[in-house]
Formats: sequence, C-alpha cells, structure tokens
Amino acid sequence: MKRTTAEWVRKAEDDRRAAIKLSRGREQFPDQICFHCQQSAEKYLKVLMQESSLTVPYTHNLVALLPLLTPHYGSLRSLRRGLDFLTRFAVDTRYPGDRASKRQAATSLRWAERVRMECRKLLEIKA
Repeated sequence: MKRTTAEWVRKAEDDRRAAIKLSRGREQFPDQICFHCQQSAEKYLKVLMQESSLTVPYTHNLVALLPLLTPHYGSLRSLRRGLDFLTRFAVDTRYPGDRASKRQAATSLRWAERVRMECRKLLEIKA
C-alpha cells in the first residue's frame, strides 16, 4: 500500500472512531455523527482512488465519485443508495436549518460501515 494511501486510511478511521464515540455517549449528537460517517465514507472512496493512481477530486458528493471508481471496482455499485444517503450530511447539517435525527445517525453508522468494509476488502486490509 502506498504511504499516502495509508494516511487516507488513518484519516478515514479517525472519522469512523469519532462517529462511534459520539454515538455511544450519554448525550447524542446526530448532526456530528452523520457528518463523521459521511467523511469516513468519502475518505475510504478516495483511498481507493489514491491507491489506483486516479485523480482525487475535491468533492463531498459520494455519488459523483462512484462513476470514477466503478470501472475499477464494480462491487461499489451496490453502495449507491447509501452513498446518496450519506452525501446529504457533508454540508447541510453543519449549518442552521437542517438537523439530523437519531434514526438518521444510526443509518449513517450502518452505511459508513458497509462502505468501510467493502473498501477494506478491495484493498485487502483486515477488518
């Protein structure tokens, strides 16, 4: 694995751990959980791009990354619905006017984990 790829993996794992830690606390923070789940998924997709020597675009739209990746990793197509769901938490819930629910936070955790597991499998990284 390339050195830069490993750095991306560490960043993705940091976002994952932050989301899990926030979800297990006495007080819940759905907006922040959803944001960190989106960030973890985004970074994992960009891990694949980095490792495959693809240009890593500056976008938070996970669905926009999919057509760049599926020619190399066709199994990612099954994550489209989840990537669409997670994309909404990249920006909107960080500002007034839009709030995530506890249910959305739980769903975000599940989708982020699915993205993580698929990417790690493709990279042959142990869970």
